[in-house]
Amino acid sequence: MTLVSACLLGRACRYDGASKPSAAVRELTDVIPVCPEELLGVPRPAAELRGGDGHDVLAGRARVVTRAGVDVTDAFIEGARRCLRDVDQAVLKARSPSCGCGQTWIDGELREGDGVFAALLSSRGIVVRTDEELGC
Repeated sequence: MTLVSACLLGRACRYDGASKPSAAVRELTDVIPVCPEELLGVPRPAAELRGGDGHDVLAGRARVVTRAGVDVTDAFIEGARRCLRDVDQAVLKARSPSCGCGQTWIDGELREGDGVFAALLSSRGIVVRTDEELGC
């Protein structure tokens, strides 16, 4: 089984109420669609990491904050924990503050680092790839 960002499968669950369907992701079999940010509602204010990446958020060294300055760290962590499953791999939406793998928005810039959910998964030994790595 593979965890997959639900927005990549066409579910309108992104912060802006849209989806980002991916033909390559839809070709995957045995998938579990998840969206760790849905806990905050759809649509919801855009958010970014402040002070570090998702690993830093999980360690309490960084926060997740909306553009208006509202701290949503606890909801991001809880959403990530609720979406955690016993799988070997995940395909997640690139650059997302939850699902970004290798790059995400930190302190207003696209930087190296993982989102909160991607960090949780990788800390559990789950292989995480982005939709872009599938050639989308």
